Amino acid sequence: MGRSVFLAAYMLLSRYGEGWFARKPDSTNPERRGIASTPRPDGPLIWINISSISGADAILTLTRRLLDQNPALHCLLTSRTEHIARALHGQMPPRMIHQYIPVDATANINTFLDHWHPDLSVWTEAEFQPAFVVQTKRRGIPTIYVDAHISARAFRRYRLFRGMAAALLKRFDHILAQDAATKKHLQNLGAPAERIQISGHLNGSTSPLPHNETQRKALARAIGGRPVWLAAQTHEGEEEAIIAAHQKARRSFPELFLILAPRQPERGNAIADMLRGQDYTVAQRSKSQQIDRQTDIYLADTPDEMGLWYRLAPVSFLGGSFISGGGHNPLFAAALGSAILHGPQISNFAAAYKTLLDANACMPVTDGADLAKKLEAALSPERAAQLATAAWGAYGEYDTATDRVFDLLQSYFPKDTS
Repeated sequence: MGRSVFLAAYMLLSRYGEGWFARKPDSTNPERRGIASTPRPDGPLIWINISSISGADAILTLTRRLLDQNPALHCLLTSRTEHIARALHGQMPPRMIHQYIPVDATANINTFLDHWHPDLSVWTEAEFQPAFVVQTKRRGIPTIYVDAHISARAFRRYRLFRGMAAALLKRFDHILAQDAATKKHLQNLGAPAERIQISGHLNGSTSPLPHNETQRKALARAIGGRPVWLAAQTHEGEEEAIIAAHQKARRSFPELFLILAPRQPERGNAIADMLRGQDYTVAQRSKSQQIDRQTDIYLADTPDEMGLWYRLAPVSFLGGSFISGGGHNPLFAAALGSAILHGPQISNFAAAYKTLLDANACMPVTDGADLAKKLEAALSPERAAQLATAAWGAYGEYDTATDRVFDLLQSYFPKDTS
């Protein structure tokens, strides 16, 4: 294994403090010190560290697929920031756990690893913690770096500590790089060429979300022939603009039906009260209320059913894009044939949205008034079909990265054929 004076010094300091480069998150949270807030489940466990909100959606899709293929497997997701933790909230299926990543100090790492005993360790994008990589490898735990990305600026910085970078990179069993430039940077920093593959950009990659087909058919029958649109993953402060746009669009489409799916399902009761206060007839999913001819809005306030709503609605407005949160993954809608409208705040998935915009596969809107105008245009069957077809073609550009990462991770959990 590669040796480095800088890495040796870092490891020495990590025994007594937080390490050179470790930022200081909330030390009052026991998870930051490696103390788990939940027991370790029985059976094999994969541990994946997430370093961005956009990466969170891609990892959720990847891990859902792994869990579907491996009934005994559990997945531990860690993150540094509260923003990522909130993005995961309400989106994780059974057998998936979230904890905050501990500070990169030896005592914290040992406490964490002693409790979780992961069978596979995965770091993502541009973040891994040096002491964690060293300690994990010492325990013989396979360690993989996926969706690796190093910009030219970061490369120049890492080059100052090339010996340390090489010693760390040699500890990874596999490295999947986003692009050829990152592969070259990693090799120049000392990563073994035979361990690096170019997998493509996992950020935004997705396979179609699952759904219950019996439920889809029943809901479609209840809605009947009414035109339908979806407000997906909405945040507090967006529903008012969405409802105003819905009301204006009903002038052209009097029977227009809205499915409203808040990002945080626990907000359902408050949203239902607000809608009923404006004289809308609401059926609430979490309370098993049924749709009838008088229902104006179906409040889809249950977790992990977005695959159902995208399949029911030929047009979708993607929430989180009227506020400063950075938006949500548009490829989930693209994969399921729903035409996409979105606001201006889309920084979390800028690359995916650019691909869609370049393909004329989505419609940006500036505010609630513009949403009403664009919604009426998108509800035209011809325009909705045009947008959905273009989005499907753009979606195909992203799908192969997930397949490559999935195949590598799955190889560590072979199916029992006995």
